[in-house]
Amino acid sequence: MSRRPIYLNPSAADERCDFSNIQGLKHFHHSLPDYRPTPLVSLPEIAAVLGVKAVFVKDESNRFGLPSFKVLGASWGCYRAVVSHLGLPPTVALEAVKQRLKESPVALFAATEGNHGRAVAFMAKQLGVTAQIFVPASMDAGTRNRIASEGAEVVISNGDYDQAVQEAWAASQNDGGLLVQDTAFDGYEEVPAWIVEGYSTMMTEVDEQLSQLGLHSTLTVTPVGVGSLAHAVVRHCKSRTTPMAVVAVEPDSGPCLISSLHAGKMVTVKTSETIMNGMNCGTVSATAWPDLQRVVDAVVTVSSYESHCAVEYLTSHNVRAGPCGGASLAAIRQLNASDQAAILLHRDAVVVLLCTEGARPYSVPRDVAVEDVVGLTQALTQIDSSNPTLSVADGVGETEIAHYLAAWFAHRGVEYHRVEPVAGRPSIVGVLRGSGGGQSLMFNGHIDTVSLTSYEHDPLSGQLGERQGKPVIFGRGSLDMKGGLAAALAALAAIKASGRTLRGDVIVAAVSDEEDASQGTRDIIAAGWRADAAVVPEPTMGAIAVAHKGFVWVEVDILGVAAHGSDPQAGEDAILHAGWFLQSLEQYQTRLPIDDTLGQASLHCGLVKGGQEPSSYPERCTITIEFRTIPAQSNDSILGDMNALLSDIAKEKPRFRYAPPRLTVSRPTQKLSADHPLVQKTIACAAEVLGARPEVVSVPFWCDAALLSAVGVPAIVYGPSGAGLHSKEEWVEVDSLQRMSRVFEKLIQEFCD
Repeated sequence: MSRRPIYLNPSAADERCDFSNIQGLKHFHHSLPDYRPTPLVSLPEIAAVLGVKAVFVKDESNRFGLPSFKVLGASWGCYRAVVSHLGLPPTVALEAVKQRLKESPVALFAATEGNHGRAVAFMAKQLGVTAQIFVPASMDAGTRNRIASEGAEVVISNGDYDQAVQEAWAASQNDGGLLVQDTAFDGYEEVPAWIVEGYSTMMTEVDEQLSQLGLHSTLTVTPVGVGSLAHAVVRHCKSRTTPMAVVAVEPDSGPCLISSLHAGKMVTVKTSETIMNGMNCGTVSATAWPDLQRVVDAVVTVSSYESHCAVEYLTSHNVRAGPCGGASLAAIRQLNASDQAAILLHRDAVVVLLCTEGARPYSVPRDVAVEDVVGLTQALTQIDSSNPTLSVADGVGETEIAHYLAAWFAHRGVEYHRVEPVAGRPSIVGVLRGSGGGQSLMFNGHIDTVSLTSYEHDPLSGQLGERQGKPVIFGRGSLDMKGGLAAALAALAAIKASGRTLRGDVIVAAVSDEEDASQGTRDIIAAGWRADAAVVPEPTMGAIAVAHKGFVWVEVDILGVAAHGSDPQAGEDAILHAGWFLQSLEQYQTRLPIDDTLGQASLHCGLVKGGQEPSSYPERCTITIEFRTIPAQSNDSILGDMNALLSDIAKEKPRFRYAPPRLTVSRPTQKLSADHPLVQKTIACAAEVLGARPEVVSVPFWCDAALLSAVGVPAIVYGPSGAGLHSKEEWVEVDSLQRMSRVFEKLIQEFCD
């Protein structure tokens, strides 16, 4: 398995934190409405699987009527910030504070991924003041509505969580209000420290509840977002006479702590889609970082799917957990599956899992752990990514499959980039970085498909079956070209899992819109992505394609004069006059140039549009011609030829009029010598893996290889076998996928080493 490795800090076992009881904290929380300790639930089945004495989950699904632990820190942070603002002592009764606020009101501000902002809103309501809660643009409407239900004004930021924090800070400064934020930054450290203090109530409850059972914790597993809760946990656990180990868990999509630990300094990471919204933070709190770096024993990242599975288990054991609440169980399962668990999960261990939020709606995620080529092809095929601009039957676009691929790369700690200059048409570029000095290799595969409407059965089944006596995978895009992309991903995963460090980079560009305008590959080229060579795994039936024709679309307007159908003296029939041009075009077609590899260039009239109704002379007839081109042709030469044809007709036919022809789409030809090192290296790798040399061919279809070659990236087209391209039933051969994945793995090793 090539997932991101666990981070271990052996020296943390000997580290300590100074953390004494906080004056007034216990009395403050006990004074809030409906205070009671949250349950500590035993999970004996999990303990048996782990081989430890006991496992408990601290169930924070209902704290003061809110579905999260966050209110512990937010309430104390709000209280201390307001008390400080009013110049009152930190032991003053809550009712006294509320009275003073009637005389001197102050607004509260916060940014949130969900529960923190709702908790601040809740506390503002308790204090009788207003609250503005800033949320990322990506936050779902349900979460926003739950925050607003506490009486707060919800402000939608234009960016991510970190941007929302900055906007909340600026708004609080402009309004003279108080920012109550669990993220510390330069000049803002005091309030986050109070919020951390507030969380210690939960840890004190755990100690008291275990003591009643004659036990004490040896290991606590805590979720990490910005790190405030984790900071409270390590300060509590590492201040004991017999310190407890702490394992932190982050979502694959927002690994800010583990990335900072590996870097040895605080770094900001770009976050992506996850169901663990409250943990999806790009930067660790500055006040939490020094202690977390020093005393956390281990850090594990988990996928959305792993969290979902943990939620299902907890729900079946009467713990109504949300995705962030399931993360701790997912982490301990992952730790147990590693070779590094024994020091923490021994037979006398008592493990406490912090379940930090209650149940909430979320979309069931897909499993990103899959990395065999068959499973990946099935997973990709089951995602609808039909092209929205290809036909009248608009598709849904590439957003969902881009989210999946981003999560797939993140799960493995593989660098990835989202390229989306056109909103809703994302491409994902994953990069397995080499050590330097080697050649880079790009696999370029499109993630869009043609329409689902023409498919006879379930176009998104991804089911295994049989055709022509061979095992196949069915579904729209299984062959064109999710199977080829899956082969590249599986090869990358195998290289990473092997632990082998290559010198050159391996790039997998999963691009949008190839079926229409090749927006995705044009976008990644414009963004600067290049490689020393590229493979486009379109379905070539196992042959290596080194050449294909380009294409050019030219529109020609033949002009007439509009008039009533009963007045032939006034009207000129543009459609009838277009016939002269079509006859000339047919003769021109026979004279098109010939290439030694690609054969003769060709053309056809793809569209003819003219007229408005039968009773009128048409004033215009527009003919769209597609040219399938060879290297001897250029845009200028084709337009020149069209102008010459039209001009010659006009000389012979005085009534013939036209507008200058215009080029609407142009795609280059692809032609690479069969002797090119990339071709020869691929042949050698395939021969070694498969025992036979693949055929070297040219292909009739166009693909993105030409765009790569045009910017200096030599490219071949080489992909799996199957049938049903764009038709009512499509499938890819399983054996072909497996062969292709092995060849790609070998090619990566040979080319990038």
